[in-house]
Amino acid sequence: MDRLSLRVRDLKPSETLGITAKAKELKARGIDVVNLGAGEPDFPTPENVKAAAIKAIEENFTYYTPAPGIWELREAVAEKLREFNNLSYEPGQICISCGAKQSIYNALQALLDPGDEVLIPIPYWVSYPAQVILAGGVPRFIPSGEDYKLAPEILEENVTDKTKALILNYPSNPSGVTYGAKELGEIADAIIPYDLIVISDEVYEYFTYDGVRHVSFASINDEVYERTVTVSALSKTYSMTGWRIGYSASPMDVAEAISRIQSHTTSNPTSIAQKAALEALKGSQGRVSEMVKAFDERRRFVLGRLRGIEGLECVKPEGAFYVFPEISGFEISSSEFSSRLLEEDFVATIPGEAFGSPRNFRISYSASMEDLVEGMDRLERFCRRLGER
Repeated sequence: MDRLSLRVRDLKPSETLGITAKAKELKARGIDVVNLGAGEPDFPTPENVKAAAIKAIEENFTYYTPAPGIWELREAVAEKLREFNNLSYEPGQICISCGAKQSIYNALQALLDPGDEVLIPIPYWVSYPAQVILAGGVPRFIPSGEDYKLAPEILEENVTDKTKALILNYPSNPSGVTYGAKELGEIADAIIPYDLIVISDEVYEYFTYDGVRHVSFASINDEVYERTVTVSALSKTYSMTGWRIGYSASPMDVAEAISRIQSHTTSNPTSIAQKAALEALKGSQGRVSEMVKAFDERRRFVLGRLRGIEGLECVKPEGAFYVFPEISGFEISSSEFSSRLLEEDFVATIPGEAFGSPRNFRISYSASMEDLVEGMDRLERFCRRLGER
């Protein structure tokens, strides 16, 4: 008898975390690696946020809290959702989790029965399929257009009598594309007749460029609100990736189910991190706009360099902090491309296979400008050599 369950035998570790770990290992060995694979800001956590955590420790705020988080943090999230997302939630509809990843996992556990299908547009964040499988569901992948966006008619073509939910991620990791109100309305019109639930992963909501304003899916209308689980986190917005604080906001019955699930898994997120998160939401927001401005400059720089590299094509991202070039001019897979780029020129990127797109690779421009300049120089040299072979 195999001691491992069927649902984990083919489960692979997160490729993004694996490549980031490999890049850090090479650096620790003294190799000059440029890490353009990491999906986290290079900015430090704001000082006021760190001070709030230190204060929590000094005041011995180190015990269990309610499983869905302390009430004042849930109130702060509700206030943020009203002001930024145009969404009205009560604190009881919000569950604070150990990152957006856990929020999505909780939602899938709350919603899926064995065999339920979940629609996942390609390209997708690496953990969606695994999380669906772990919840007993079946991932059903939907192709996107050349702009990497979900077309409503393609969505409808992929709905079956087993389809329960859609995972919608925007601004997108890995492509950086996002959706406006009209596009979201068209997606809403497509899902409502089939009674689908949408898990809307909006963790990059603050990172939009070129005048684009983020619109939350649940804000489209009341009917959409009642069938949406909105997920976000403080990880990217406040450079708090290691603090592990995310949240979900959902209809009350779903929120209560999510809280019950969390009470039997992790219980509450770290008490200290919750106090830090409260300060992040209630304190000065100047660092957020500063970071978004810096990332926009880096985005423009990386796009400009990519357009000058023969063999690569790239859709212009309007959000997040990634570009997703297509290796159109090379007859190799993105896995081989990224592997050789790391081995030969010591630049870490994420191959598109991890996102369901074997002809692309992901570059994160959340790295420092110094690393981006060096990384683009090395990438250009690598592609030039590759084209000569």
